[in-house]
Amino acid sequence: MKKVFVGVSGGVDSSVSASILKDQGYDVTGVFIKVWQPDFIECNWKDEMRDAMRVCAKLEIPFLLCDLEKEYKEGVVDYMINEYKIGRTPNPDVMCNKEVKFKAFLAFALEKGADFIATGHYAQRKEVSDGFGLFESKDKEKDQTYFIWNLNQNILEKVLFPIGHLEKNEVRKIAENNKLLTYNKKDSQGLCFIGHVDMKDFLKRFIETKNGDVLNENGDVIGKHEGAVLYTIGERHSFELFQKSPDQKNLYVINKDLNNNTITLSPKKQNRDSKIVNIDNYNLIRDDKIEEKTLEARIRYRQGLQNLKVLKIEEKTIKIEFEKPQESITSGQSLVLYKNGECLGGGVIV
Repeated sequence: MKKVFVGVSGGVDSSVSASILKDQGYDVTGVFIKVWQPDFIECNWKDEMRDAMRVCAKLEIPFLLCDLEKEYKEGVVDYMINEYKIGRTPNPDVMCNKEVKFKAFLAFALEKGADFIATGHYAQRKEVSDGFGLFESKDKEKDQTYFIWNLNQNILEKVLFPIGHLEKNEVRKIAENNKLLTYNKKDSQGLCFIGHVDMKDFLKRFIETKNGDVLNENGDVIGKHEGAVLYTIGERHSFELFQKSPDQKNLYVINKDLNNNTITLSPKKQNRDSKIVNIDNYNLIRDDKIEEKTLEARIRYRQGLQNLKVLKIEEKTIKIEFEKPQESITSGQSLVLYKNGECLGGGVIV
């Protein structure tokens, strides 16, 4: 009997994942991952752990606690803070999956004799001619392949996604039929594991900031902001303008100058070539597929897939050209590649 460690978070998706695997005949152990949490945010991890324990008790499977505070602080939080410091806007959920769930948790499970780990991600792992492919979930609204593009063949060989072939309402129905207490629990929102936080307030505790000038496209000072590092290209909130008029158009951040601590606003959302994009720190799940040149991608979660051409693949970067101009291309965010429903990997926008 194959042994599976399931990451149980106290939510419905991981609960049903454990239930499905048990029904399929696996030797299932539920594992709650404890991560670093700041002392200035109300912490509910103990409540989530209790729900996870109750689910495991209901399913009659063992429960374990996996302490990954150090790995989360260094691999996710410190990374996020350092990216903001250099003017990029990172995606912490991508790093949480890479460094915590599919690296540290996987290592923990294998060390304790597990054959696989499983998570409640909405994604599908399928055997293909040269290994494994990562495919979008049946529920396109919930698909999470955008956040797990860092997986590789060695990881996919050891990972299961038990609910990837289901719609969310089907998952809840299974939980209700099995009398799992999480069947009607709301989905978690916000920063991976920590939950909803005001990102500007969070960053101010780790990055020294000071007020600066808001400029228009002509370089005129039109307002004040809280610190250039706190803003994201394409953002249209959280700045104080000296003058406002009823017919004023929405203004978006199109540039950040960290040296002078200024941000520039414009009625348009972009101040760079919106078709050509370079990515670094890329990962290709199946190298041969990228050679097809004509692919699809998204540069933000739930964005519709956009057609593109691969122009150049180098050791550290990939240069691509979108068929249509893209809005709010943001340095530090993930660009994820697809073809016919398969996630081929991705990289970080330069």
